[in-house]
Amino acid sequence: MERVCVVGAGAIGSLFAGHLASVAEVSVLCRRDEHAAVLNAEGLRVSGKSGRHARVAAAIEPRSLPVPELVIVAVKATQLEATASVLRGCWPRAAAMTVQNGLGAEAVLHAAGAWPLISSVTFMSGIRHGDAHVEYELDTPTWLGPWSGTATPLGLAEAAGDLIARSGLKVEVLGDLLPAQWSKLIFNAAVNGVAALTELPHVTAFAAEGLDSDLGHVLRGLVDEGKAVAAAAGVALHDDPWEMNVRAVSRGTTEAAGGDYAHVPSMLEDVLARRATEADWIGGALVREAARLGVPAPLNAAVWRLIKAKEASWARAAEVAVA
Repeated sequence: MERVCVVGAGAIGSLFAGHLASVAEVSVLCRRDEHAAVLNAEGLRVSGKSGRHARVAAAIEPRSLPVPELVIVAVKATQLEATASVLRGCWPRAAAMTVQNGLGAEAVLHAAGAWPLISSVTFMSGIRHGDAHVEYELDTPTWLGPWSGTATPLGLAEAAGDLIARSGLKVEVLGDLLPAQWSKLIFNAAVNGVAALTELPHVTAFAAEGLDSDLGHVLRGLVDEGKAVAAAAGVALHDDPWEMNVRAVSRGTTEAAGGDYAHVPSMLEDVLARRATEADWIGGALVREAARLGVPAPLNAAVWRLIKAKEASWARAAEVAVA
């Protein structure tokens, strides 16, 4: 694989593009013309866990870009259907890789084209400081593997994984990604969901259980429900989501030299910006699977519905302000 197109230039897409440009010809498909113009003029700078300045070709129309061999779709799940429509009919010989939270991204992309699909979930994170600068915050791995819905060969996923690894990013290729997807789904439904409701970043309080009032009890309950749903679905989890939560806050506190960890989950970023969250794709997906399998998940259902109500409150507030 020598040519890669990264679709979506948010924090995750920028991290992929900025690193992969060191080992491949990289293009970026943007939503905004001014974003593409800045990338073409200035390149893409990565700071933080790594430092590099990448040259990329950027545009808002896929047919304006070089034909890629690998397409990394790194938009948020809320933008996926619109993105799939833009990509419909493009680059039929390319492989495509989804990088969305939750469940169902592959099916949406598959409906728009017959690309062989690679599923992935990522734990790395970054902070956008502008259209041409991203800070590499968490250098944690991306898990990827072939999506069974397109009979994608394992070798294709391994080739993508090798390219990502050579770029300096952490990656693990799995023959079956579903256990890893479910591990992150349960983790995200709990951590992202609670962060969105409380407006707290992912701090040590998310794992605290010493007092009856501690927030960790809520996280534990959400995770336990999710694990019961996964078990009913016949999915043996890749990692324990509760331990993922504990490791994340412990690692962050260590890196902060004794201070509290303060990673801002993606759904909290959305809440602070008063834009639609990925709750339907994360907690909502988990609740729908629970209902399909006949497994009770009242805590996850409550968190999902409260986030949806929070989103609705912004529209109501805007209407009141106009009145």
